[in-house]
Amino acid sequence: METGVKEVELRDLWRRYKEDGDATARERLVVAYSPMVKFVAGRLGAGLPSHVEDADLISYGLMGLIGAIERFEPERGIKFETFAMTRIRGAIIDELRSLDWVPRSVRARAREIETAQAKLEHQLQRAPSEQELADKLGVSEADLQSSLLEIANSSVYALDELWAISDSSGDSVSLLDTIPDDSATDPQQSLDSGEVKERLTEAIGTLPEREQVVIALYYYENLTLREIGDVLDVTESRVSQLHTKAVMRLKTQLQRSPD
Repeated sequence: METGVKEVELRDLWRRYKEDGDATARERLVVAYSPMVKFVAGRLGAGLPSHVEDADLISYGLMGLIGAIERFEPERGIKFETFAMTRIRGAIIDELRSLDWVPRSVRARAREIETAQAKLEHQLQRAPSEQELADKLGVSEADLQSSLLEIANSSVYALDELWAISDSSGDSVSLLDTIPDDSATDPQQSLDSGEVKERLTEAIGTLPEREQVVIALYYYENLTLREIGDVLDVTESRVSQLHTKAVMRLKTQLQRSPD
């Protein structure tokens, strides 16, 4: 993501802060990378209730950015944006969870759907259709879709929360950050994450095609839910339902012990 600051200037700021403890350089780094906070806050805020203020999300994210800057070690050869994104997102999500604004009924419904979905997958040996899932829950398909939308609008489900691994320093690293980008140098080459990447790839491969498309467009192409809806020719609400179902399914699979 563009910072608006030249690379040579960023290197100088990192050197001055890490080697000399220059507080001014630290503050300039915060300003330079602050667009990342707005980007992450915007993506998380898109599916949250209207009473959650964007300004609050940005404030939470800035604390994550500052922490990332303080802990970042340039000599390790990891791209800062990769290092910081997870911490910015984590800071926002942690603060939202501490506020405990998600109704208990919504949490209970999410667990009920996850459980029913896992049982059907085991029984059918494939992803269940929405009608099959609704029948298992004893509700109509319309009621199921309504529940999925309510969960999506009341939760901060995110694929990269499903499973984190630790690097050699003990830092938590998002699962998605360990997947290599063929167009860029992999910043996590030192991580022994082959099994993790393989399990995620296999889990995504079991999703119905439309859910796979939603995951790919949202997490890898950085499209918004509205933009994905335009691609699939469905409403933004429908994309939100598909995303919620996909993440629930992946959560169940990735938390299951490997065979």
